[in-house]
Amino acid sequence: MIDFEFHQATDLDHAFALMSDYGDDSRLMSGGTALVLQMKQRFSQPGHVIGLRRIPGLDSIEETEDGNVRIGALCSQRQVENHPLVLERLPLVAEAYRHVATPRIRNMATVGGGLAHGDPNQDPPPALIALGASVELSSANGVRRILPAEDLFVDYFETDVRPGEIVTGLVAPPAAEGAGTAYMKFLPRTADDYATVSVAAVLTPDEEGKCGDVRIALGSVGLTPIRARAAEEALRGQPLTEKNIRAAVATVPDAVDPLDDHRGSADYKREMAEVFARRAIIQAMANSSRV
Repeated sequence: MIDFEFHQATDLDHAFALMSDYGDDSRLMSGGTALVLQMKQRFSQPGHVIGLRRIPGLDSIEETEDGNVRIGALCSQRQVENHPLVLERLPLVAEAYRHVATPRIRNMATVGGGLAHGDPNQDPPPALIALGASVELSSANGVRRILPAEDLFVDYFETDVRPGEIVTGLVAPPAAEGAGTAYMKFLPRTADDYATVSVAAVLTPDEEGKCGDVRIALGSVGLTPIRARAAEEALRGQPLTEKNIRAAVATVPDAVDPLDDHRGSADYKREMAEVFARRAIIQAMANSSRV
């Protein structure tokens, strides 16, 4: 690992000042599970690392006035998966974070650090996108920007976090009344590995047993997490029959753009994306209170 100077920010204003002082030669670190590995592999070689972990006020989970759940950026991923409010209001989020690596990693890794990292193979982003969550980005002088989670990821390991911004929170709405949710991760290797393909689905049946609404997002099958909009449109308003579900997910292989790697060929991942999108929809149906 290269030599670098470590700076511990005491609050957000201090962090913004350090970012201004050191500019492009600095990187932010909260849990460090991603950045330290990148530095060891020399993918990132900052001269200055700015620690965020001791900044107060960014490690709470609470319900907002409009009924959403706000998760502070410095909350550990382990904290999210076990928090009573998340388990009650956002079970899909708890399930997705439960699939990340190992408890040891989840005890160190933070919500904000994971999002800023921009890795398209992470477990949480598909679930957050399927729920319609938003990311809170703060900059100097109290300026805040709220960005839909699906717009955060713009390219391979690249996000829309702008220079001078820090991820300070995550806001997620509970699924609609009667909705069912599901997160599925397919991996032929060890349980702590990245997925060959992952799928999150949020499905709301109407009173007639048709698909009132559905959101489907996939991970590990492109340069960014991918929203399966064609599948959603094909299923929305249709009876939730096996035939209609199969017809909808038949559009998934054309929506994804996977890479060949040791977890599977691109063609194999396309096939598995279709299979697991179907399974996630069926599981979401089973988890709905209206089916």
